[in-house]
Amino acid sequence: MPVPLPTHGFKRLLACITLGACMTATHAQHVAAPQSPAAALHALFASEWERRLADDPEFASYQGDTRFNDRWSDMRLPAIAARQAADRAALQALRAIPRAALSAADQLHHDTFEWQLQLAVQRQRFDEHLLPLGHQGGVQTADTIAQVMPFETAAHYRQYLARMAALPELLDQTLVLMQAGRAAGRMPPRVLMARVPAQLAAQIVSDPTHSPFYGPFRRWPAALPEADRQALAAQAREVISTRIVPAYSRLKAAFEADYLPYTRDSIAASAQPDGAEQYALMVRSFTTTALTPRQIHDIGLAEVARLQLAMERVKAQTGFSGDMPAFFEHLRSDPRFFKRTPEELLASYQALAKRVDPELVKISKTIPRLPYGVRAIPATLAPDTYTAYYQGGAADGSRAGYYVVNTYKPETRPTWEMMALTLHEAVPGHHFQFARALELPDMPMFRKTAYFVAYGEGWALYAEQLGHDMGLYDDPYDHFGQLTYEMWRAVRLVLDTGIHAFGWTRQQAIDYFKAHTAKSELDILNEVDRYIGWPGQALAYKIGQLRIAGLRAQAERRLGARFDLRDFNDAVLATGSVPLEALEARMLAWLAEQGAR
Repeated sequence: MPVPLPTHGFKRLLACITLGACMTATHAQHVAAPQSPAAALHALFASEWERRLADDPEFASYQGDTRFNDRWSDMRLPAIAARQAADRAALQALRAIPRAALSAADQLHHDTFEWQLQLAVQRQRFDEHLLPLGHQGGVQTADTIAQVMPFETAAHYRQYLARMAALPELLDQTLVLMQAGRAAGRMPPRVLMARVPAQLAAQIVSDPTHSPFYGPFRRWPAALPEADRQALAAQAREVISTRIVPAYSRLKAAFEADYLPYTRDSIAASAQPDGAEQYALMVRSFTTTALTPRQIHDIGLAEVARLQLAMERVKAQTGFSGDMPAFFEHLRSDPRFFKRTPEELLASYQALAKRVDPELVKISKTIPRLPYGVRAIPATLAPDTYTAYYQGGAADGSRAGYYVVNTYKPETRPTWEMMALTLHEAVPGHHFQFARALELPDMPMFRKTAYFVAYGEGWALYAEQLGHDMGLYDDPYDHFGQLTYEMWRAVRLVLDTGIHAFGWTRQQAIDYFKAHTAKSELDILNEVDRYIGWPGQALAYKIGQLRIAGLRAQAERRLGARFDLRDFNDAVLATGSVPLEALEARMLAWLAEQGAR
């Protein structure tokens, strides 16, 4: 079982900070060693980092920390309550540190950490743990953890086997949370949960070698003896047959009989208990601004109108003579825009990434050392998830980052979107951002791994536009793809707020999406369902991109011929992931420094 830092550890830490009463191990009996505010701050950062790794073994695995690879998060209600209490204690401890006595860098660390903790505490009242399953992930896709675990020694395989054997407990805990959610009236939309039975069914196999969990036992490190391979594979088959498959069968039966029929017909977050207040908090959480749903909706409408004009201009450059709806249909249906097989599509993504790499020196002076690869989304996830996503590398550099692309139904994945998508998810988008953060000097680990969505997705959407600075949109169809992707994020502002604040129906959202972008029908359905299932998250992209682009425009105006795009981009990434207000303050200080020079 996980070994989280007990609550009394935080009480002692709070006493240390407040009273200066911490003592070194050597002098504990006779000499007090009061901590400076900076030392107290970084002691809190270190202890909280360790607590998070122990409390969230899956997160630890993604960071490349293998100590907890034999277990899952403890999702029992008492364990959840203990973690929430520890968050409240950590926030209290942080606020006891005199911020004014800290350096400017430590003040930024302090404020960023406070923002994270305060939000976590504020969200506790909404009992989000009572909605443990999503249509795009949950225990039904637990096998994907193997993608970030090492499989180089027999010990690594044994850790994975222990984690596999412990899975039924996690599934049982999930079922208890589902039952508690039903009792409390906190239920997800039925239109989303209708996708889950097929995902659960994919885990219920008659042949254990066909289980998604068996993947690591089909490939072996060369140094592992044959006898070990056979023994480990035999154990895997037994665990899958006797523990994993029966546990998923029980969960599926309970889900279909006692949960799915009681899910709600409504799709808006406001239909949940305290839903309007929760949506307002999620909007603030994801955008890291004080913008209201109405303000964001209006920004979205204005951006949609602006981008419609830009799309008309680029359509004319292609020579297409029809109107925009006809052009959209042309882009969705002409065979020349599609690959024939998943393998061909993956190869095209890999080749495109290598086309981008040499152009990066035009937009940045600092290229991350951590490499990245391109691979396909697992088949168990592909039908119900995104066009692509980024999977970060290990914090210690032992695992590369990955640009993970959806090759399911290649006839729905047009080539004209591939350039913008690659710039967003790989370089100079998310891989630059995450890899650079891990390489920032003198940063506590929570800052190196922090992810504020408005900063992160704002940078990645801004990175799509950097393709123009790198000369990569020489094909007007690729340029139209970039505008389509920007329009897609503008449409999100309208749809997310429309669904959750202004009563839009699912079909109304689908129709609006289809009328304003050339995205395929499958992508549109998955995207709209994503906005339903993850209120507020989709707002962060365009809000963050507009803020970063606005800072760039301000720097260009004030510096004139002395403006260097590479220095600007490097300064944004050197700040690390922070709320947008903190980024703006940092970049205005950078701009003043540049002007002084």
